[in-house]
Amino acid sequence: MPNNRSLRPAVRALLAAATLSAGALALPAGASAATSTPSAVVPAAYANSLSLQRVAARHEARAERQRIRRERRREHLRQVRKHRREMRRHRAEIRGRETLHAFKVGLDQKGDPYVWGATGPNAFDCSGLTSYAYHRSGLSLPRTAAAQSGAVRHIPRSQLHRGDLVFFSSGGHVYHVGLFAGREHGTDYVLHAPRPGESVRTEAIWTSSWFAGTVR
Repeated sequence: MPNNRSLRPAVRALLAAATLSAGALALPAGASAATSTPSAVVPAAYANSLSLQRVAARHEARAERQRIRRERRREHLRQVRKHRREMRRHRAEIRGRETLHAFKVGLDQKGDPYVWGATGPNAFDCSGLTSYAYHRSGLSLPRTAAAQSGAVRHIPRSQLHRGDLVFFSSGGHVYHVGLFAGREHGTDYVLHAPRPGESVRTEAIWTSSWFAGTVR
């Protein structure tokens, strides 16, 4: 029988070989366990990415719907403003024709005498003439010169048309009114009933203390 000392190196060699074999056999299982962890993480990350994409898509769709609504509101407001401008222009054109007709009515009264408080058809005071001409043209106008100045829109002199109103004032008080008769060589003319003892006529405006008004 061989002695125990001679067997020990062989036993140790066999044990070492067995240990290596066991390690080699265990390695694939360990590797498989190690590589199985990322395979579980990848689907979760992919799902999170899809969820973020869906959220971003919803935000973009909502922002686009809001943009479309804002644009529609702006377009609606543009159309409303355009319609209002057209209506104002149309009314101004109609009123322009009516004030021109009022001027023609006033021209027909030339030569009629001035009578204080008279409103026509054969005698007039200043505001009686303007109210008569306007009423005959389908326009509403108060009776007195001061009331007429408060009822119309004041405009620059450069915007006067025939038939618009010319108001004469002193110390902030309107004391006289007539119909604008036109402009010639830089001189403005008024059709009016001047004063007692005179008759309806057209003449150059004699003072700088006047302002313009219109119903256009």
